[in-house]
Amino acid sequence: MTVTGTRVPWPPGAATGVGSLPGTDVREGTRTVFGELPDLPHLPELPARGPGADMIGRTGAQLVGLHIDLQPAGWRLVDRPSGDERRARATLAQDLDALEEYAAGYAGPLKVQLAGPWTVAAALELPRGGKVLSDPGACRDVAVSLAETVAAHVGDVRRRVPSATVVLQVDEPFLPAVLAGRLRSASGWQGLPAVEEPVAEAALRQVVDLAGVRVIAHCCAADVPIGLLQRSGAAAVSVDADALGEAGVDALGEAVDSGLGVVLGVVPATDAELSDLAVTVATVRALGSRMGLSGERLVQAVALAPACGLAGATPAYARAAMTRCRAASVRLREDPEG
Repeated sequence: MTVTGTRVPWPPGAATGVGSLPGTDVREGTRTVFGELPDLPHLPELPARGPGADMIGRTGAQLVGLHIDLQPAGWRLVDRPSGDERRARATLAQDLDALEEYAAGYAGPLKVQLAGPWTVAAALELPRGGKVLSDPGACRDVAVSLAETVAAHVGDVRRRVPSATVVLQVDEPFLPAVLAGRLRSASGWQGLPAVEEPVAEAALRQVVDLAGVRVIAHCCAADVPIGLLQRSGAAAVSVDADALGEAGVDALGEAVDSGLGVVLGVVPATDAELSDLAVTVATVRALGSRMGLSGERLVQAVALAPACGLAGATPAYARAAMTRCRAASVRLREDPEG
């Protein structure tokens, strides 16, 4: 198998993070990311700061032409800006200020993250109750708004860090459940309808097309729809190695052969005893072999990361996980044939 025309948005042998980190100090989080993951740093997310710093609150508060408020059932669409929305916007502004400071003069790829249209639709409530996912018209409105939102977000980061090459990660942890119709209403009594793949693909493509940068589609659940994500225009997918079944590995190998890049989650996202570096590297090589990748082809097509966000880890472990990902990537780059 030969990797043809791989268009990955990172240099060979890179490591990165999914997004979230523990703690509440965004300056420390940003400093840590740029120190530990210099080949593909990312904008940290610190959900421990409270509502609005979480994935859904952060993305929902930026939606162009839509507004959200935090209710007992979760984030809900509302008619006008709320205090919760304003706090979420202020939190992101603080994060971007820290990014601008620590990324001054940085000239490589720089990753930022927002939730994707189907995860947002599965998480947000309609103004009168019920998930956005239950209303096809509302789903379309959210997808259109999110496409404009990612374009604005990318533009803001480009202005703040003009030498960087911005990469957008679209987080879709709920996508497999959305496609399979496994999600329930807030009451739990009613199942939400499954979304057909062409509809899901079209919404994702809107977001990818308007972003104007290379996109990494992230899903750390099982049954990742690799083909759908690739057809949506994503340059790469980000997946948890332990969640890939045999069919997932085969689909990933075929996609990589046609140019898709992979961010491979190979280090646990919550505190665990890390194995020896040699074991981590051997695990990556073995999975690469199952995908038909080895040597330079593996180093070029695959970046390493923790299995998911690190918000549930201790600060010490989060740093160790990032360090391990970078060390394994460097080992692969320096000795691609093993």
